[in-house]
Amino acid sequence: MVSRDSIFVFNEVEDYKRVPRLHLLLFPCFLLISPKLLRAGEAVVAPVITPGPDLLQFTFQARVRGEWRENVYDFNDSNDAVTDDAWLLHRIRLGLEWQPASWMHFTVQGQDVRESFSDRADVPLQQGAEGDDAFDLRLASLELGDSKHLSVKLGRQVLSYGDERLVGPLEWLNFSRTFDAVKLHYQEKDWWVDGFASSVVRLHESKFNNSDWTDTQNGRRQLFSGLYFSSTMLPVQATDLYALHLHEESQTGSTDFITLGTRMKGDPLKLDGWDYTLELAGQAGQVRGEDLRAYAWHLEGGYNWLDSGWKPRLALEYSHGSGDGNAADGQVGTFQNLFPTNHPPYGFMDTMSWQNMHNLVLRLAAQPHARVKATLDLHGFWLSDTADAWYRANGTTRVRNVTPGAGSHAGTELDFMLNARLNQHLDLLAGYSHFFAGSYLDDTGAGDDADFAYLMLTLNY
Repeated sequence: MVSRDSIFVFNEVEDYKRVPRLHLLLFPCFLLISPKLLRAGEAVVAPVITPGPDLLQFTFQARVRGEWRENVYDFNDSNDAVTDDAWLLHRIRLGLEWQPASWMHFTVQGQDVRESFSDRADVPLQQGAEGDDAFDLRLASLELGDSKHLSVKLGRQVLSYGDERLVGPLEWLNFSRTFDAVKLHYQEKDWWVDGFASSVVRLHESKFNNSDWTDTQNGRRQLFSGLYFSSTMLPVQATDLYALHLHEESQTGSTDFITLGTRMKGDPLKLDGWDYTLELAGQAGQVRGEDLRAYAWHLEGGYNWLDSGWKPRLALEYSHGSGDGNAADGQVGTFQNLFPTNHPPYGFMDTMSWQNMHNLVLRLAAQPHARVKATLDLHGFWLSDTADAWYRANGTTRVRNVTPGAGSHAGTELDFMLNARLNQHLDLLAGYSHFFAGSYLDDTGAGDDADFAYLMLTLNY
């Protein structure tokens, strides 16, 4: 992936329709050229800290992203699809954190997300839309105990582990991802362990967003639970071990499987500039009533020129997720990607997930300025088995109907990204991606190249 080691971590008339509305990408610049707005924002949303044992803090985030996409969903120049368009995505978050005692911490955050100027319906997850979700509850949790030793966290919260290949918040999307969960955390000097039980929060356009725990009418009864252990006992790397369990009910049969895995990550500061990541995962159980046996793995190696002013990093990586060679045998071989952050590990155009795939990547990153980082990635994508589907980043949407015997090369993607911290509160992200269609697309229908460009500004207080 464009790992968190290689980018900043700042903690998605007919003739007119055919013209790429690239001017929408410039709309977010209003945040840059409106000092009055920034000064007003500072006055209104600056954190409020009360003296004494209580700590009360208000948080605010405004994010706006202009996007332009062409052929990303159908790879077809001859089809003027509603997804071949430009649009504006905007998000506002208002939060409150209160710590009335050293052993008690409350967090509440509301979120409002909108999609503007698009031809597609503004309904989340339909035709790739991020859509509209009026102000709703994103976070609401109570943490008891010492978060640096022993604590329990109850309520709506973010779950994020490792490189987020299996569990993450998917912050690229406007609405992102949270869970209704109970999480127990225990930590010592050089290791920690989490145990959790949860259910993912689902978006509902016209009513309160809820999970299966709070939606008594939902018959799915999802329970996602796990144990995650991480250690820095070895002097040059972090080592993680995890066991994750997913249970869901459906009319076609129950889903009940476990994912066992490990992750090892080398520290370039302790390895003379070299770094590496190895993650292995295996799955067994049932998916919709059929037996599951699947696996995935990721291997990455890179070198960091730590003494250079630009701090360049060059890396090569390979990811593989198993596929299913026979959909009629009652066995499932497709790796289940769970709840990942698949943007940007497998390309910024979000055409691929960690299942039924091979992904070979060459990555180059550099820091031309203390507050600016640029990355250039070249991805090669192949299907593990053309008797299985090509799954998009959400792990469920299929790019094409299954076509056994088609060429396995899905395509090649080139991603360029520029990430800048403009000031203490304002971050900029800009990028362009081009997808070179492969033989699989030619053998299954239209096989035209695709393009994606974006400009995003994020204001944090």
